[in-house]
Amino acid sequence: MSRENKSTQEQFGSDHPDRLVNEKEAAVLLGMSVRTLQNWRVRGGGPKFAKLNGAVRYRVRHLNELIDQNTVSNTSELGARA
Repeated sequence: MSRENKSTQEQFGSDHPDRLVNEKEAAVLLGMSVRTLQNWRVRGGGPKFAKLNGAVRYRVRHLNELIDQNTVSNTSELGARA
């Protein structure tokens, strides 16, 4: 099998940050609903995404960035962000 025909997961491995996942996989990784991701795409505030021939895909890297940006060590940090 040529490199071009291999799936992204085969090329990068299941934990590679550039691996693309669909919205259902992204929702599972974030612990959110697909509907939440859909709302974020319309309203903003969610992870970066790509629209490829009508299909929405997320890079694992961008999902991890969203988690990192919203990680706090105590509740008082939440007020400082607002």
